[in-house]
Amino acid sequence: MPAEKPPVETPPVETPPAAKPQPRALPAPPATQDIGGGVWSITVPIPDNPLRYTLVYLLESDRGPVLVDTGWDDPAGRTALAEGLDAAGFSLADVHGVLVTHHHPDHHGLSAHVQEQSGAWIAMHGAEAKVVRALHDTRPARWLGRMAELMRTAGVPQEHLDGLSSFGSSGAPIADTVPDRELVHGESAGVPGRDLRVLWTPGHTPGHVCLYLNEPDHPSRLLSGDHLLPTISPIVSLYPENPGDEPTDPLGDFLDSLERIAALAPAEVLPAHQYRFADAPGRVRELLDHHAVRLADLLTQLKHEPLTLWQAAQRMHWNRPWEELGFIPRHLALSEAAAHVRRLVKTGLAEELSDTEPALYRAL
Repeated sequence: MPAEKPPVETPPVETPPAAKPQPRALPAPPATQDIGGGVWSITVPIPDNPLRYTLVYLLESDRGPVLVDTGWDDPAGRTALAEGLDAAGFSLADVHGVLVTHHHPDHHGLSAHVQEQSGAWIAMHGAEAKVVRALHDTRPARWLGRMAELMRTAGVPQEHLDGLSSFGSSGAPIADTVPDRELVHGESAGVPGRDLRVLWTPGHTPGHVCLYLNEPDHPSRLLSGDHLLPTISPIVSLYPENPGDEPTDPLGDFLDSLERIAALAPAEVLPAHQYRFADAPGRVRELLDHHAVRLADLLTQLKHEPLTLWQAAQRMHWNRPWEELGFIPRHLALSEAAAHVRRLVKTGLAEELSDTEPALYRAL
């Protein structure tokens, strides 16, 4: 049940020690690249994160460049974005608009800086705009208090709850710049002279969008944000920052969104992390299978005995033993477990027991 955060890899099933590969040097981040058809890729670093960087895309337009995401806001990020724009023949002052796939700080972080330098408009989906407005209008102490209460009902022990105070004062950026425009599923993204359509793909966040570029003389392209990545499954969690308290099903949303992308079958996927790739339907099948296995494993655990969300997280498989996970990895694991339990409840395979504190769940 995480707060504002950079997206990180959904921890995969634990690999047996004998099968673990030896560490190797990571390749250098890619340079700014002209990938054809008036589209450029700009690498903006993420500090202290295994993802290492965000791929910001620049779309040339009749009114100047439009950015898809902006990257993490720190001095290195500002420098990288400015240098990338320069390599493409533009400056920050030339930027006409910013399309935000979702509000996490490695995507929306530099949007305010870009707007200050250029007067560019900022656009995101209406569901994402609601989250950003809630973050913008809520005092950190109140927000942390709500999170603490949610965690208590999840069965989180006090020693983990005690870490919230340092978490809230860590200085992690909150990307709460309110957009000027809202993106609508199926409609134009508003890039002058370009055929770029909005695809609402909730799951990683309530208002995550992909952008579909389908123009004559060029293969169709999907700018996928964090929704579809070549080797990583994004965190899918319940949304404590959701302004409404209605029961959500983010994992169900994510799986449905993936199937829509598979049916679209773009020729190339331009993700926000890692590298470009083809065969979107094949990658979607891998992700659907991944979550089917996690749901089946979790259901088996709930058949043995009722579990709190904290206990469910401990019984799921992560890339390191539970005892080795620090505060934030455990926090993310809890949020992932919560989304999977919610999916089992929504599909009638599990239920929440009434009148228990903390809440307990069992298989049906």
